[in-house]
Amino acid sequence: TEETYVQWIIRFIHFHNMRHPREMDTPEIEAFLNHLAVKQQVSASTQNQAFSAILFLYKHVLHKSPSTKINALRAKTSQRLPTVLSQSETQALLKAVPVTHQLVARLLYGSGLRLMEGLRLRVKDIDFEQHQIIVRAGKGNKDRNTILPNALRLSLKQHLQKVKIQHQKDLAAGYGAVYLPYALERKYPNANREWAWQYVFPSHRLSVDSRSAKVRRHHLDESGVRKAVKQAAKQAGIIKPVGPHTLRHSFATHLLESGYDIRTIQELMGHKSVE
Repeated sequence: TEETYVQWIIRFIHFHNMRHPREMDTPEIEAFLNHLAVKQQVSASTQNQAFSAILFLYKHVLHKSPSTKINALRAKTSQRLPTVLSQSETQALLKAVPVTHQLVARLLYGSGLRLMEGLRLRVKDIDFEQHQIIVRAGKGNKDRNTILPNALRLSLKQHLQKVKIQHQKDLAAGYGAVYLPYALERKYPNANREWAWQYVFPSHRLSVDSRSAKVRRHHLDESGVRKAVKQAAKQAGIIKPVGPHTLRHSFATHLLESGYDIRTIQELMGHKSVE
């Protein structure tokens, strides 16, 4: 989210010929949002993301608010139906996903997770005893519980054993600290090296954290997962438009077909509706 916000702020500044945001106010914000809606014809969610980034800039960085209410033209909300795979298509897709990304793809489907919810999972969020996953700060900044499929329990335990070995090697090499959300890193200065806080799906390499300039092991890159799923769909002969989010929609549809009630599915997905 932070990197996305930074990119939107950069675009906002470039749109206004490199003017400093302190020199701009409601008219400039409206002009940029109108440009996104009218000229670039972005989706409503994309425009909302840009708006949120700009508001974050003014409130938390510049410590000021726009002088008047922002009344920009709103991008049109998409009415397209989501892509849903049949159960046989889903299994063919998952089988074709490369081993480097197969477990995360299976978990997105088996637990109905959004892509970033899956990638941001910490070890402590997997509850093997209760057969559930705790999703922290999901959409709307809400926590929720969802199911941990029995079919993935063994694979996930074996995966975490390998991840733990890598974490121990990182610690021995003087690394092993992971990014902690919010102010937790200041409140618990040693927690970032604890096993419980490590990512379930860590990156295959260390990298420099742009926020702190520290060398850390971040979670898997989302673009890599998207690419892996799209290539797997092509390999499986699926001609529908498919991405990681397709697995989430398929999860909901297959539960409904299996007799789950809509309210339960809504709670598992952390959404107001199953669409």
